[in-house]
Amino acid sequence: MRLGSSNSAGSKGSNEDYLGENLPLIDCPQCGIPLVKLRSKRIDTFNRVFYKCPNNFQEGGGYIRRKRRVHQAPKGTSATTSSSPCPPGAPLSLSRPLPATSTPPSPWPPPRRAHLSLLRFCPVLVCQIRADYKSMDIGCLSCMNITGTNQARSLVGQLPTQRCFTSSSIQPLKSSQHVSFGLKSLVLRNKGKRLRRGLGALQVVCQDFPRPPLEGTINFLEAGQLSSFFRNSEKPSKPLQVVIAGAGMMIGWLSTAKYLADAGHKPILLEARDVLGGKIAAWKDEDGDWYETGLHIFFGAYPNIQNLFGELGINDRLQWKEHSMIFAMPNKPGEFSRFDFPETLPAPLNGVWAILRNNEMLTWPEKVKFALGLLPAMVGGQTYVEAQDGLSVSEWMKKQGVPDRVNEEVFIAMSKALNFINPDELSMQCILIALNRFLQETHGSKMAFLDGNPPERLCMPIVDHIQSLGGEVRLNSRIQKIELNPDGTVKHFALTDGTQITGDAYVFATPVDILKLLVPQEWREISYFNKLEKLVGVPVINVHIWFDRKLKNTYDHLLFSRSSLLSVYADMSVTCKEYYDPNRSMLELVFAPAEEWIGRSDTEIIEATMQELAKLFPDEIAADQSKAKVLKYHVVKTPRSVYKTIPDCEPCRPLQRSPIEGFYLAGDYTKQKYLASMEGAVLSGKLCAQSIVQDYKTLAHRRQKSLQPEAPVASQL
Repeated sequence: MRLGSSNSAGSKGSNEDYLGENLPLIDCPQCGIPLVKLRSKRIDTFNRVFYKCPNNFQEGGGYIRRKRRVHQAPKGTSATTSSSPCPPGAPLSLSRPLPATSTPPSPWPPPRRAHLSLLRFCPVLVCQIRADYKSMDIGCLSCMNITGTNQARSLVGQLPTQRCFTSSSIQPLKSSQHVSFGLKSLVLRNKGKRLRRGLGALQVVCQDFPRPPLEGTINFLEAGQLSSFFRNSEKPSKPLQVVIAGAGMMIGWLSTAKYLADAGHKPILLEARDVLGGKIAAWKDEDGDWYETGLHIFFGAYPNIQNLFGELGINDRLQWKEHSMIFAMPNKPGEFSRFDFPETLPAPLNGVWAILRNNEMLTWPEKVKFALGLLPAMVGGQTYVEAQDGLSVSEWMKKQGVPDRVNEEVFIAMSKALNFINPDELSMQCILIALNRFLQETHGSKMAFLDGNPPERLCMPIVDHIQSLGGEVRLNSRIQKIELNPDGTVKHFALTDGTQITGDAYVFATPVDILKLLVPQEWREISYFNKLEKLVGVPVINVHIWFDRKLKNTYDHLLFSRSSLLSVYADMSVTCKEYYDPNRSMLELVFAPAEEWIGRSDTEIIEATMQELAKLFPDEIAADQSKAKVLKYHVVKTPRSVYKTIPDCEPCRPLQRSPIEGFYLAGDYTKQKYLASMEGAVLSGKLCAQSIVQDYKTLAHRRQKSLQPEAPVASQL
């Protein structure tokens, strides 16, 4: 590198102006002296301008190998000096506004945007500013600490504090082409290494990643083909009126109604509560803060959900995160271990690479034994996977000779994330199906968060679509009883308020436990309904805690706690646009397994949660609140959530079409290949709607028959 001259004027439209010779001086917010402008002579960052604080120069270290002289401030300005060096984590601010310039960049070099990089402005930061020299608009700093943690911060005093993605004029550094080679190299050199506490000085805020290319995958195309079945089906001359009862189900019932409406029929949705969403419902408290039923993640391996978002035109409501899985280290409190999936490798090589690169959770002998244990699943395919339904994860591990540490290090966290239970209860089929989905698709394990509360950001677009096509949605409509005709078919749904709802077809889209309570006595001996007794919902608790400060030992991502009481968690003030807060953190945590805790008080649950958080945030959280203070909390208990995927329950899962003519089921517990998940709920809704559309002639004939008056009986003389 060589030092750029502060006195070089540069003619209008010259290369020197584009290269930053006429850029304004910026004072260090801590030292008061101007930052030094440096210009690179390296090939990979040729002629790029860097700013650096002289007091942060390090002899023989960092990117700048020797001390540089300090530029003097322009005439007419004053700057205070200080002999004290910039402390780590000093916030970046400007001592005076950046002047606008009317000089456009010259035609050469071709790029219209230049990059200003502040390398190691603070000892642990690498910062990069994108500046548009047409208007000299300065956007957000996109920062990355030397371990690869994404961060961002607005320039203090120049722009209002805001999210990068909420600025209409400034584009954040979201894609790799905007990041200098030097910054990429720094991240790549540290990717996969353990993240040490106390390293990041700035607060972490959200940086979203581009939507991955999912449209070319086989599963996405299959899901799209199923969606097109409804749009392209022959529109009925007399639409069926389909009554759909929902009470606490995810979005399976909304999925059923949406695709029935696409096919030209009229769905009538009955929601038992006063809020949409079921298991993805959310409420707003008196302070205007939202709290949810669960912490919901949208994977790239969810093709039907991804199709649904595209069909509704709301793809931009998913905030995609970097392709990584981040696990807490219980034996090293406050530290994390990462599995980073390289974007340049296809599946399954990216997953294999991520596993091989991580040497903190599994040793090489353990990886080899685990790979050998999975070999029959790779060779046997789906037939082998289905045959493992009779074994728990722990039993399968012992049978295959997989070390216990693999179970302790990986599959306890994975089991709790998938089904809220431990590996000794979970069917191995569930694990193998998840691994199959994640390893078959390059972006299958990539995660996204919804950008706001689910009722408004996801459920309402579906409801608006249904209503625009003639459907109805009724809240506070709880089913009390299923009334039957003499032939055993459904006569109507009786509600708790005395209302009777009649239709041409009926769908029960409630959790399986509610269905078992309301199944008519006449149906209970039928094998289809009798087998439901083995399907039981698993209890789960969702905890929200607001703190009086911004927690630093967290990431813009889902985190696996590996705690005995907690499953996964996220700082929603960072990961979610609507919940963003620059001054305080809101942790949303899944408390699981929760069977022993579902009946305890909220206070007991919060106390236990704080003890676990003290291990995850040893420098910031204490169980007695001597560090970070709890401002408020919400605890949402779901006594019966998704069905418990225990061994030998797969044969008990029913098809969407029941043996009762005109009666159908929808829900993640019904037969579909994505088990107990949001994707499973959406797919079950589509399969249910498909069955009804296929049965249109039978249902229409049944309706016509019921409308015909009974023939009078001739009297005998």
